[in-house]
Amino acid sequence: MAVVLIVDDSPTEVHVMRGWLEKDGHTVLSAADGDEGIRVAHERRPDLIFMDVVMPGLNGFQATRTLARDPGTAGIPVIIVTTKNQETDRIWALRQGAVDYLVKPVSEGDLVAKVTQWLNASA
Repeated sequence: MAVVLIVDDSPTEVHVMRGWLEKDGHTVLSAADGDEGIRVAHERRPDLIFMDVVMPGLNGFQATRTLARDPGTAGIPVIIVTTKNQETDRIWALRQGAVDYLVKPVSEGDLVAKVTQWLNASA
């Protein structure tokens, strides 16, 4: 199973996503903003990161770009999970280095499927 980092400033979102991922057998780490997410990614080297966009400090686009450009974290897939549902936001996220994009509210099935998909892709 995987180590998954959730970067989201909503304790409720983190709690719900953590529950689904742990039920599926994954270890879950969390960070409340982009800066903390980058720090945790460097320290713990998760297998996958779910990244919110709208957060205090560094937003999810900025944090994703930082992770994607750093050789130490560039290999960690980042999936954006956000309420921003415009096609331009999705395209911008992918240009920043995200590998995928989910719009909230996310279902348990979709979240767990993305973990499986991206872990198999990077295996």
